[in-house]
Amino acid sequence: MTVMEAIEKRKSIRAYLDRPIPPATLEAVLQAGRLAPSARNQQAWKFVVATEPALREQLAEACCGQRFVAQAPAVLVLCADQAAQMRCGQPARTVDCSIALSFMMLEAAEQGLGTCWLGAFEQEGVRRALHIPPEYDIVAVSPLGYPAEEGRPRSRKPLEELVVRERWAD
Repeated sequence: MTVMEAIEKRKSIRAYLDRPIPPATLEAVLQAGRLAPSARNQQAWKFVVATEPALREQLAEACCGQRFVAQAPAVLVLCADQAAQMRCGQPARTVDCSIALSFMMLEAAEQGLGTCWLGAFEQEGVRRALHIPPEYDIVAVSPLGYPAEEGRPRSRKPLEELVVRERWAD
């Protein structure tokens, strides 16, 4: 599978099969995150992997009651401990964890796994469930597992609506 094929294959999955993820497959997904670029190569992140059913239930509640979170055999939680901003003014931790999860999602697609980037979660509920130290911010949550659905088709704007070449038109 090419990178573009993985990009085209990836969809948000909200239903998962009751099928465990082989350790080598999970490791490949985590390695993809580890290899992602980070601001000043600080790698100031932690990837929490929750596979215990009771933890996944707690995470589903902390994710605004989204039941499919508990249905997935694993849940990825990306955290970072540094509040550093990049010179451009963007928060390094949010950017770094976003890149890492994107890499993980593409590897997951290549491995035949589904994911769903969640922004609907309560930081403190996730923190309590996973005992995440207070100096870490929780940036992203994603269930991970074998899809029980195809996922919804994703509409995308044409490239011409998204790209500015050279200078923004007045």
